[in-house]
Amino acid sequence: MVKGFFTALNFPTWVVIPLAIAKILGITAILSNKSKMISEWAYAGFFFDVLLATGAHYFAGHGLFGMSFWGIFLVIGSRLLWEFRNSKPPIS
Repeated sequence: MVKGFFTALNFPTWVVIPLAIAKILGITAILSNKSKMISEWAYAGFFFDVLLATGAHYFAGHGLFGMSFWGIFLVIGSRLLWEFRNSKPPIS
């Protein structure tokens, strides 16, 4: 079913597995919070993923304001909340 979505967006089907692996690794990097730099790169990857997905849907004729468009704001909001959570000094 996922390969059908990628075919409808004119993407090659081989992209499905590497993209899924990258998303799982990105979620793991953000939730583990072991390295700030790796978490920032994961957020950048998610941002570019939803940005490019929005463009792909738009150019495939699905319109601009789909779920991927709103995903841009979810990623930005999550990133801002992550930064707010990590900038607080620990309670002493």
